Amino acid sequence: MVTVERAQTGLRIERNTLKVLKGLAEYLDMSLGDLVEGIVLHAFEGRAPFGPETLAKIGQLREVYGLTLTAADAHRLEER
Repeated sequence: MVTVERAQTGLRIERNTLKVLKGLAEYLDMSLGDLVEGIVLHAFEGRAPFGPETLAKIGQLREVYGLTLTAADAHRLEER
């Protein structure tokens, strides 16, 4: 284990994306913060954070929560 110091933050994120992340965290039995940290640390190293089984679950959650955004939409989102 590695000891770290965490900071509380107010993060704004698209509603359906958050629902999928929360559902995935529940499925993986981890906190939302731990899930986001893991995704970011993998991304910082250019590594994929999920294997085929988890990606399939993400696909199911995207469908359930109506998440249609893709990576191509990143940096092009506009708030209402």
